[in-house]
Amino acid sequence: MATQVPVTILTGFLGAGKTTLLKRILTEDHGRRIAVIENEFGEEGVDNDILLREQGQEQIIEMNNGCICCTVRGDLVRILGDLRRKRDAKTLDFDRVIIETTGLADPAPVAQTFFIDDAIADYYLLDAIVTVVDAKHAPAQLDQHHEAQEQVGFADRILLSKVDLVPEEDQIRLKDRLKRMNPRAPIKPVHFGNTPIDDILDIRGFNLNSILEIDPDFLDDDDHAHDDKVRSFVFKTDKPFDSIKLEEFLSAMIQVYGNDMLRYKGVLSIAGQDRRVVFQGVHMMMGGDLAKPWGEGEVRTSKMVFIGRNLPEDVFVKGLELCTAG
Repeated sequence: MATQVPVTILTGFLGAGKTTLLKRILTEDHGRRIAVIENEFGEEGVDNDILLREQGQEQIIEMNNGCICCTVRGDLVRILGDLRRKRDAKTLDFDRVIIETTGLADPAPVAQTFFIDDAIADYYLLDAIVTVVDAKHAPAQLDQHHEAQEQVGFADRILLSKVDLVPEEDQIRLKDRLKRMNPRAPIKPVHFGNTPIDDILDIRGFNLNSILEIDPDFLDDDDHAHDDKVRSFVFKTDKPFDSIKLEEFLSAMIQVYGNDMLRYKGVLSIAGQDRRVVFQGVHMMMGGDLAKPWGEGEVRTSKMVFIGRNLPEDVFVKGLELCTAG
């Protein structure tokens, strides 16, 4: 066990704040060398772009074209195997792995990988499943989505985000619900990813016996399906956005489709702005932050990803095209 590489599975429903937490882990001066496996729902993602804009040291591998817990789990085994070979050959230097799952992932099949594949089980140690829960949207998500329930049920640590947006009595009610669902996982608030590293890494929180009490078929069950109404699409353009047009259009879309817009995010080029804008939203809430400056001569490309139920892609695409400057 002492020689095994510890692995943290970072999970949580769409928009809970997983990437914000991961970004904070990668920027803190903690001396740990981390390889990151990044999984996003859909053909293309932007989390890798967001992370790589700020980091240059860590190894970040992106997995697309599906959810890590179903169609691409074979890719997870392959990537972990590749990391092992490169580490053994000393072409990569890392001492732990963080797997950030898509917000639609059931963590159970991901965790299974570290028990049913002998080569993976010998080399890697599943340290903990850390689940980020969105305090504002969790009650509805837990009511509507099996994956959100599984993410809480399998957690070794629960980090409660966006508590500043929720009255204290609602927080207490949500915590009581989470404790009923998973009495063994400590619950702590996390504000924009700010939480002690020791609460996330090297906690040896995963307990197979406890998991088998939750799900006796854990080591056998490989059945997982997504709601077919939930789909993603990507919008990309090399034209800069007009910030006023874009904000007005997105605000209008939110008014109509906000309840079905599970997650939307992007890295944007804005006319007259020399820095990237990282844009994120969940349901009716959206916002943006300035990120790394564009390099001299660098192609300024915007990419936005939308994940939702029955969203009219053509309406979004045509509207976004009209939001470019000029």
